[in-house]
Amino acid sequence: MDAKIKQIRFDSARARNFFEERLAYTTGPVELKKIMEEEDVTLLDVRLKADYDISHIPNSVSIPKSELADNLDKLNKNSVTVVYSYNDQCHLSIEAALILADYGYPCMVLEGGFKTWTEDFRFVST
Repeated sequence: MDAKIKQIRFDSARARNFFEERLAYTTGPVELKKIMEEEDVTLLDVRLKADYDISHIPNSVSIPKSELADNLDKLNKNSVTVVYSYNDQCHLSIEAALILADYGYPCMVLEGGFKTWTEDFRFVST
């Protein structure tokens, strides 16, 4: 193990900052359900449109990541946009969140993506 990495692990202030930011910018399925009930959020599906058409999280908007920069007018800067893609290994949602942040949209990423929503938690999909 790299000595620098070992040293970083003992920096509790740095760890606290990392975990605070992770909580601020990510959410899980259970937390997302609660957020959707209590707050004005936009749920953004950045998977391929064909996959969205097969099934998606209710009330989500489909804008494939490759088309996002040209369709930002469909989103609201006054509410948080929660982005999801296929699964944890798919970085489409993180790439989309970077685009949103570059344009000044508050955003979060659904950890586990659509797979975790439907398979692990068995929440409703449309």
